[in-house]
Amino acid sequence: MLRALGLGPAAEAVYMALMAQPMARPHDLARQTGIAAAEVARVLADLEKRGLVSVADWLDGDESGPAGRSDRALSVRYRLAPPSVALAPFLVEQRNALHQAESAFSMLIEQYRNTAVNSAGGVVEVVVGVEQVAHRFHQLQFGAQRELLVFLVGAPVAVPREDADLAESSALDRGVDFRVVAAGDYLDCPGVVRDVRGAIKSGLELRLADSLPLKMVVSDRQRAMVPLDMADSDAEPSAIVIHRSGLLTALVHLFEGEWDRARPVLHTPSGVHAKPAVEEQPTGGELDVLALLLAGFSDRRVASQLGLSIRTVERRTRRLMDLAGADSRLQLGWHAARAGWLCLRHSEGAASPHPTGS
Repeated sequence: MLRALGLGPAAEAVYMALMAQPMARPHDLARQTGIAAAEVARVLADLEKRGLVSVADWLDGDESGPAGRSDRALSVRYRLAPPSVALAPFLVEQRNALHQAESAFSMLIEQYRNTAVNSAGGVVEVVVGVEQVAHRFHQLQFGAQRELLVFLVGAPVAVPREDADLAESSALDRGVDFRVVAAGDYLDCPGVVRDVRGAIKSGLELRLADSLPLKMVVSDRQRAMVPLDMADSDAEPSAIVIHRSGLLTALVHLFEGEWDRARPVLHTPSGVHAKPAVEEQPTGGELDVLALLLAGFSDRRVASQLGLSIRTVERRTRRLMDLAGADSRLQLGWHAARAGWLCLRHSEGAASPHPTGS
């Protein structure tokens, strides 16, 4: 954790070992860290120059060290300076460096816009080859600060799914608003449901569409990447990167339109389910099963009453639960009452169940 403040691995190991005791000699810390005593002494001397440790006392002639060495560098004992005082300047330095980097970043972006964006080459660039496409994909994903919009279509080509999942997790950990529209068969791919369940719990919003026109990723509404379709399947993967322009605005509008029409994917204890389309309603036969279930009938009695097999009753019940997004029959009953499904049944002229029937 101290590497973010500019300390190397050996310095961090020595610092944390010294944190656990009031004071120690280099060879004591060497035993704890597994680092050579001479290297530990060098690290301590450097930490002393930085003001992170101070000399506690000297033990000239101390015979308790290894082989009774009287080397003063190995005989001295060190203690930590208070971290709240000693580490504060390092934190300020890192903050200033980050601020300078952000300022330079903004200046470069503005300079690029002023010199290149007005030309076609500044709006659209072509990226060719697996490595280059994957590199640009990661730039867009890891560079996003506010929002990522993604269309998922077909199998990955240039970026393996595990690499895409890593970039996705990084974005979610940073608090990026992450929305994905996937083609309808996306959840059928091996291993996807497990990954989707974890991503949804972490904040990703996923919807399913019957079909999508293209693959796409849009980062902060500032840039997007769209793979190029190649007639020759043996050709290298390629993509276009679109910078802020009317074309990018059109892609964002395309995403928002597909997002509004797509079905949300929900994570429930029983798995991952796509919410049904708004206009989708239970059939008359499914409503007959529902009415008897709500009257307290068992599956076997429902099957007998309606002249169905138990398997058909179970299948209709399962579809009702999928339509309702319910994990239990209690939830199904609540949703049916809220959605007015039984009123719909009576409006269709279905006969009322007869609880006294066998």
